[in-house]
Amino acid sequence: MKKALFIDRDGTILAEPADEQIDSLQKFEFVPGAISALKELSGLGYELVMVSNQDGLGTPAFPESDFEPLQKLMLDILASEGVKFDDILIDRSFPEDNAPTRKPRTGMLGAYTGGSYDLAGSFVIGDRDSDMQLASNLGARGLQIGPMSWRNVVDTVRGGSREAEYSRTTRETSISVKINLESRAESSISTGLRFFDHMLEQIPHHAGISLSLSCKGDLDVDEHHTVEDCGIALGKAFREALGSSHGIGRYGFALPMDESRAMVLLDIGGRSELVWDVTFTREYVGDLPTEMIVHFFKSFCNALGCNMYVSARGENNHHLAECVFKAFARSLGQAVRRNTADDSLPSSKGLL
Repeated sequence: MKKALFIDRDGTILAEPADEQIDSLQKFEFVPGAISALKELSGLGYELVMVSNQDGLGTPAFPESDFEPLQKLMLDILASEGVKFDDILIDRSFPEDNAPTRKPRTGMLGAYTGGSYDLAGSFVIGDRDSDMQLASNLGARGLQIGPMSWRNVVDTVRGGSREAEYSRTTRETSISVKINLESRAESSISTGLRFFDHMLEQIPHHAGISLSLSCKGDLDVDEHHTVEDCGIALGKAFREALGSSHGIGRYGFALPMDESRAMVLLDIGGRSELVWDVTFTREYVGDLPTEMIVHFFKSFCNALGCNMYVSARGENNHHLAECVFKAFARSLGQAVRRNTADDSLPSSKGLL
């Protein structure tokens, strides 16, 4: 789902004189740090939406002709730095009008409240208590300039954009996934297949993330739909949590386990391919068919959009499977980990 940054103008982007509107060039000044912060935020995968109250715009008290050059000047300066707003929403009413479109009411944000936007993963950035109330009314997070600097805002948005909830229900399975790439909170896995649970539990532990996954599937038929659909749901959740993928490692790990060894080479690059070089000698390990292990990884690769090469050798099939999942988790953790000192996109094409 799409996410947005709903950003106030006066007092947030432009410095606002006390109890005055910015209605002349003499009052035109950017809030310190706003331009560079907006430039950074523009590359994080959010839509930028300006949401501002402009009392009496278009009335004799504040003719529109007084407003247009100031708005254009601000937008031109920001555009020169690579900052472009996807939408600009300005309410022209006075406070006493109690208009449904005036912040903190959400009337002018109808296009964003219909279910196509992840409002819980979105932010309202403003300088007033009314902006924070708007965030509460939307179900978004509020970040207030004043108590917070623009630097604090950027760091918070970056840190808050790497979690996702994904649900998938078919006639065969009902799955719910919740992941947080920045947290090591307690995880929980329940698929109805105990050995599969044991393998999936390696992911949060060795990737350094938080993962909750619950699946109720048609195990009375067989294990196929449960394993396959868990791979799909998990890949979709990772794709959503990664957002724009700026700053990630992208590539990922080889490790030994007792007599077994596994190598998992991973590229979260938007394309899907799985090369599988693992041979099991048992039909089942616990309650998990060994033929379904490769199918899980294929489903995951397709859903996430990643290339993966898996090679493993071992005598004990339990160790062999666990070694693969541990190497996969380590590789995944390395690939999704974000370099806070370099938020560039790890692609020479400029797109993942």
